[in-house]
Amino acid sequence: MYHRSLYDIVMETGASIGQLIQALQSEDELFASTLTLRAIEAQLLIMAHTLGNVTPALHQRLIEVDWNGWTVLHDKLRHGVEPRRSEIWYAVSALVPQTMALLQDLRRKQPVWFELGY
Repeated sequence: MYHRSLYDIVMETGASIGQLIQALQSEDELFASTLTLRAIEAQLLIMAHTLGNVTPALHQRLIEVDWNGWTVLHDKLRHGVEPRRSEIWYAVSALVPQTMALLQDLRRKQPVWFELGY
């Protein structure tokens, strides 16, 4: 059940980020839109915090995830460290989609890990 809850949070926040960046044409457009950027940063913080709480067993099954990238992003967002433009852009353009794809793949291959009763 715990893995399923983490999975659901990551997928929901990732989908929200995808919707927010869908209409944007470039990195510059994202950083010119203060409200969209703040909304994305809020979702990234939730996602990074959630991923920071995965179990060691799940962490090992997701070795392809850029855990260091998530840790750096989480620290910068949580503590309001600037500048963080490169970390935000990396997250929305690569880190979020990659992590979501790896989680979906693991769930497809190991569905028992994500059952509600597990």
